[in-house]
Amino acid sequence: MVAEPIPHWPGRTIGSLHVRSTPEGPAEQAVFVHGLAGSATNWTDLMDELKDTVRGHALDLPGAGFSPAPADGDYTVAGHARSVIGLLEHTGPAHLFGNSLGGAVSVRVAASRPDLVRSLTLVSPALPDLVPRYGPARVAAAAIPVLGEWVAGKLQLIPAEQRVSASMAMVWADVQAVHPVRLRDAIDELRRRDDLPYAGQAMIASARGIVAEYFRRGEDNLWRQAARVEAPTLILHGRHDRLVRPAMARRAWRTFRNARIVLLPTAGHVAMMEMPQVVAAEAGRLIRETRLGNAPLPS
Repeated sequence: MVAEPIPHWPGRTIGSLHVRSTPEGPAEQAVFVHGLAGSATNWTDLMDELKDTVRGHALDLPGAGFSPAPADGDYTVAGHARSVIGLLEHTGPAHLFGNSLGGAVSVRVAASRPDLVRSLTLVSPALPDLVPRYGPARVAAAAIPVLGEWVAGKLQLIPAEQRVSASMAMVWADVQAVHPVRLRDAIDELRRRDDLPYAGQAMIASARGIVAEYFRRGEDNLWRQAARVEAPTLILHGRHDRLVRPAMARRAWRTFRNARIVLLPTAGHVAMMEMPQVVAAEAGRLIRETRLGNAPLPS
């Protein structure tokens, strides 16, 4: 019998963000940034695994989860990064985690505010890759003006159960491994968000934000930002990732100054949800090394 998953961590408002935190105890802090169409609850199980090592704070990006739409309407990666920096200024220097879009946001944060990032753990980060794939092509289609709004409107006509099942089939390597409680949580959350007037725009504008990063040139290009990151970095890629090519791990290894790469043979795009114990073991190792001042050896 599969064990019942733990409840999601309680949330509160910090600044303009909704943030879920583990109990006080560990002196060191960690901040967790979800991906496109995700929320703070994507990190629930990983935060549980790490709760005796760091006090975790998982935020809902502006317009996602329980966070309101941003007052300035800015859903760009830079706009999201400013929100994460605001939380880090509240927590103090922390170990930063990011998945997918949250990985891209975290790279920009670590490059621009090294004083706030003790270590950086990226799970399938959405760094620019122009090789066509089905999953990213769907995101790009949603980002096209007018078409994106039309698609969002049509999607709302599809039952929440079908939309959640399709999304999980895309990001999990084995959708049958999703616990029924987590599936029900996701369906209930999608129904709640369907009633929010800004939910569709938040999704579309955030998709446009990440697509814009794929074509950005100059010093603000995310790969150039990655090369500036000073924090010890762990990058985890699932070999069954349908959204971010696992082959991007090689480019990341060449780009980040101080990185260890871990390829997970049975994971998809959300390894922190699929195998939180494995991700926690690797992240815990990085945190211990950072605490001792030992840089991880590239691998």
